[in-house]
Amino acid sequence: MKKTKIVCTIGPSSLQVETLRQMVRAGMNCARINTAYGDYERYRTVVENVREVADIPVMIDLKGPEIRLRTEKETEVNEGNVLEIGFNKEPISFNHNFIDQINIGDLIFIDNGRIRTEVTKKGEKTLGLLVKSAGVIANGNGANIPNKRLMVSTLSQRDLTIIEFAKENEVEILALSFTRSAKDITNLRQASEGFTGTVVAKIENFEGIRNFGEILGASDAIMVARGDLGVEIEPERVPLVQKSLIRRCNQQGKPVVTATEMLESMMHQPNPTRAEVSDVANAILDGTDATMLSGETAVGKYPVESTAMMARIAMETEKATKSIIEDRGFVNISDTVSRSIQSICQDMPLDKVVTITRSGYTARMISRFKIKQQIIAVTPNPMSKKQLELVYGVVPVYYDYRKETDRIYAVANKLHTMELLNLEDTVLFTAAFRTHKKHASNLIEIHQIKEILDTAKKN
Repeated sequence: MKKTKIVCTIGPSSLQVETLRQMVRAGMNCARINTAYGDYERYRTVVENVREVADIPVMIDLKGPEIRLRTEKETEVNEGNVLEIGFNKEPISFNHNFIDQINIGDLIFIDNGRIRTEVTKKGEKTLGLLVKSAGVIANGNGANIPNKRLMVSTLSQRDLTIIEFAKENEVEILALSFTRSAKDITNLRQASEGFTGTVVAKIENFEGIRNFGEILGASDAIMVARGDLGVEIEPERVPLVQKSLIRRCNQQGKPVVTATEMLESMMHQPNPTRAEVSDVANAILDGTDATMLSGETAVGKYPVESTAMMARIAMETEKATKSIIEDRGFVNISDTVSRSIQSICQDMPLDKVVTITRSGYTARMISRFKIKQQIIAVTPNPMSKKQLELVYGVVPVYYDYRKETDRIYAVANKLHTMELLNLEDTVLFTAAFRTHKKHASNLIEIHQIKEILDTAKKN
């Protein structure tokens, strides 16, 4: 069974119920909505169709301080052209007004750097950009201004409206683009008061890297968004930055998603390049919890095939994954117990690990060690169940065990009924016993499933 989770961006190519059903069968664990494109009718359709086919989370991207272009029609530009872009309702405009912060000579890169321009003219309400590399400008294209710290608001008015949509439709994950500091995450949490799901910080600029420690502490999960990151910093730095960010996420048990251009060629052809296959594999070897497909599944010709290919790469690569966790002394009880579980899993012929968890924290702590055994996380919280869909090697199960006197037996029986445990399996169970403290899973029991079920019947 695949352990690496797959996030698929949903768009015109994958919106239909039957396509989504095939993508879930192929390995999709989370459906993403990119709000740079589409409208609320489409977003609502995505949520409804995903929930019709599977009990998996929906992630909504908020554009936040990300700079994007707005235009009603595509425009082809050639080297030497001067492009006029405004900040309001011009034929082509930016989604944030930063004209007071821009200077003649500044570089502006469009569409992940494919179109490179230089500011040669500055008016009261528009900029004149000299095109240095040709391309096609389309609505929603991202724009990067390297080495420039723009003072733009964390959330736009549209972002605030999308947050309300997410709350009304019980969306499980909000991802903030271009997160610059912990303050951006704090602003998002304040603006989304009442939202109980996961907050993901997308790291895609120099500020996000510089302030990563505080961002990691403030957020629930991280996305390494390499498209814009490779424009904002030197592209040759991206691989080592990716490894560093993933390692730090693993250390704290925070889920991390590696994203952008992973199987880009499969937008137009049924097979990836060898370099793309290696890219996905290396992200998994780095320790990523999840990999993400963007245009490949949103507008590409082969959404199901792209998902299946990513799953195949994952299952082959997972044979070689290893723990990269360093000993950092005592943190809390669950952290310590998870280290003990890793050692037991190495020394004993265990088949599976079952964690009985409220928030999913202990499951995340165990997952980071990349143990070979499957981790089944049983939670009485439906939101926690869906949040765990992003965590490497974890099979989340919703089951309210709280009224059961013998929770180990009740959970074992439930999982056996669901055919997730076999009678011959030897299983390690962990749970919080006689405590209501957070992060305090303090019990480890090891049982053969047949024995624990037979013993309960006799008693």
